[in-house]
Amino acid sequence: MPVALSEILSSRNLNGDTVIFNAPEDWMQGRTMFGGFLAALAAVAMRDTLGIDMPLRALQINFIGPVSAGEVRCRTHLLRQGKSVSQVKCEIYSQDMLTTLVIGVFAWPRTTALPVWVLPRRSLPLTVENTLPLPFIPEISPNFLRHIEMRWALGSIPYTGQSCWESGIQIRALDKSLSPEVLIVMLSDGPPTPCLSHFKEPVMASSVSWSLELPPIPSGIGSESWFQVDLRTRLSTDGYVHQSTQLWTSGGQLLSLGEQVVAVYG
Repeated sequence: MPVALSEILSSRNLNGDTVIFNAPEDWMQGRTMFGGFLAALAAVAMRDTLGIDMPLRALQINFIGPVSAGEVRCRTHLLRQGKSVSQVKCEIYSQDMLTTLVIGVFAWPRTTALPVWVLPRRSLPLTVENTLPLPFIPEISPNFLRHIEMRWALGSIPYTGQSCWESGIQIRALDKSLSPEVLIVMLSDGPPTPCLSHFKEPVMASSVSWSLELPPIPSGIGSESWFQVDLRTRLSTDGYVHQSTQLWTSGGQLLSLGEQVVAVYG
């Protein structure tokens, strides 16, 4: 039976500078845990251990090694606390091995003469009602897709032999009890790289590094909402894909900006 992320968070244990989570098999992505899941755990651990109430502005994540199902330990360390900006390190351990390194940047708003400017959102040719959900296929689909619904409105799903370098996807979490911050971090890593559409049979792909930037979270963000994810390939060479991602509300408000390096084993 799949275990919702909200249930995992509610059963976490705090021990000094470390937060301990139980990560079940249904959050796996191949031989490791889903990256958006790990980033969400790190963000929660940073707030738990250090009591930070500043808005989360950025996460930089290096995926060093696989994270197995079972006990996951997030150990945090305050790197610097300034008047406006604090930076925090979170080390994620699985089976006593360092597997993931996360740097979190938290910052208060600053007074500025600059006007507000936001990247314009791309319009998708299809609405949620005019698209079909990506089915969960045992032995092929990553386990964590039991917790997320995705519908392609632009580009192609993986393993169709289509030469797509971009995707436009409607996405939502099936867990309706997540905080806006956890929801945004987790969904920002949900879709697969568009380059998997080039293949006609399943191949492995794994994130090597991920940088996520978060503007102020608008009011009214709910776990039951649909969101739009835009993915664009910037470079594909030597078996690595460099891609950018934007997560939007259905009303066009920007929620996150991401840059990722993905290793493709095929």
